[in-house]
Amino acid sequence: MRVVLHIQISLDARATGFDIDMGTHYQLAETFEPDGVISGADTFLAAPMPEEVPEWSYEVAKNFPSCSRSIMAIVDSKGRVRNWGGIKKQPFWKTPVALCSRSTPKEYLDYLKREDVDVIIAGRDRVDLKKALKELRSRYGSRTLRIDSGGTLSAIMLKEGLIDEISVILSPCIVGNPATAHFINPAVSELPEPCQLKLRHVEEMENGLIWLRYDVIKKRKS
Repeated sequence: MRVVLHIQISLDARATGFDIDMGTHYQLAETFEPDGVISGADTFLAAPMPEEVPEWSYEVAKNFPSCSRSIMAIVDSKGRVRNWGGIKKQPFWKTPVALCSRSTPKEYLDYLKREDVDVIIAGRDRVDLKKALKELRSRYGSRTLRIDSGGTLSAIMLKEGLIDEISVILSPCIVGNPATAHFINPAVSELPEPCQLKLRHVEEMENGLIWLRYDVIKKRKS
C-alpha cells in the first residue's frame, strides 16, 4: 500500500490560520486515485458530519471518482467519535471504517455494531497503524491511502515509517501565529534524525500556489 500525505501549508509550515484553496486541494488529491482516506478522531470531532447531508455535497462528489469506491478510516482507539450516522451518509466515501484497539471500550464497540460500522482491531493500548494498514489492504484491497488529518496522526505515521510520499501545496503567505497547527506536529514526531526526501515534482499554479511532491526516503533495515 502506498500512503500519501497531501496537505496545503503556509510558507512557515502552518496548516491552519490562513485561507485554504479547497478546490485546488481536492482536485490535486484526486490525481493520486486513492482507494481510501485515513483521519484521526480529532479531525471528526472538530468538524462533525451532519445527519442531514446538503444536496450540494452530492454534486461535488460527482466530480471526484474516488468517492464512489474509497474507504474512510478513522483512528479512534478511545471511542470518541459518536456521529457515525452522519459519517455513513456522506457521499465523499463509500465505506467508513473505525480503527480501534483491544483497549477500546466494549460499550463503544457495541455502539459501532449497532450502527453497522466496519471495525478493524489492531494493537493493544492504541491502534497499531502498521497492522491496521495491512488489514485495510487485505480486507478492502486498498492500494493507495491518502492522509487527510491533523499534524498528530501525520507525525505518528511519519515516525513509524508509514508515509511514502508527501504532497505539499505551498500557499504564498506567512501565518506568524505560534498557536496555529503545524502540518507535522513536532511534539509527537520525535524523529531521531531528519527525514530525508527526494523531490519528484514541482509545479507553479494559479494564485501563487506551488505544488511540491516528495518521495520519503526510507532506510533499509539491517
